[in-house]
Amino acid sequence: MRRPGSVRGLEELGRVRLSRSFFLRDFLYSEIANFLGIPNIPDDPDLAIAAGTRLCEELLEPLQARFGRISIRSAYRSARVNQIGNERGFNCASNPHSAAGHIWDLRDAAGGMGATACIVVNAFIPYYEATGQWEAMAWWVHDHLPYGDMEFYPRFAAFNLNWHERPARRITSQIPPRRGLLTRPGMANHEGRHEPAYAGFLAALR
Repeated sequence: MRRPGSVRGLEELGRVRLSRSFFLRDFLYSEIANFLGIPNIPDDPDLAIAAGTRLCEELLEPLQARFGRISIRSAYRSARVNQIGNERGFNCASNPHSAAGHIWDLRDAAGGMGATACIVVNAFIPYYEATGQWEAMAWWVHDHLPYGDMEFYPRFAAFNLNWHERPARRITSQIPPRRGLLTRPGMANHEGRHEPAYAGFLAALR
């Protein structure tokens, strides 16, 4: 598929169904692009669709099936939008670090394909605000889904959820006082199951 060069072409791209619940259009909104008037359109639509489909089918759909509606906070960024966001200090990593992450249509330095969406699990907000235990969601995803990496943020426990064909299986957080690395392969806490970490959240849902 070519990069859209018209409104009609962009409409057709947006109608591409990535999974049962999600269309590509759901992931194209960007505050940076909107405010600065920069089109947030994939240069390689086929790669964006391929990576986004895996993200939706393998991570977002099962997460939504278990916990209900997911809100997309930030997802696809074109290379141009991401670069400008990085240069202007809008919380965007550099393009090489965002490839196969927020830049779905750019492979990383090792040639890997991936896609990231920053999401909020709406049903998790009350538990998180009452307890501060963002780790409950982190460990549930770790135990149940084939994620690439995750990074959690303070507001609503929003988190970057990445699918990657070579998953790092790493979890980090920007939430004080437990900023930094929660787990990665090789750490003592990485293997096995972590039900006690999220049992309280599941009980609260019931």
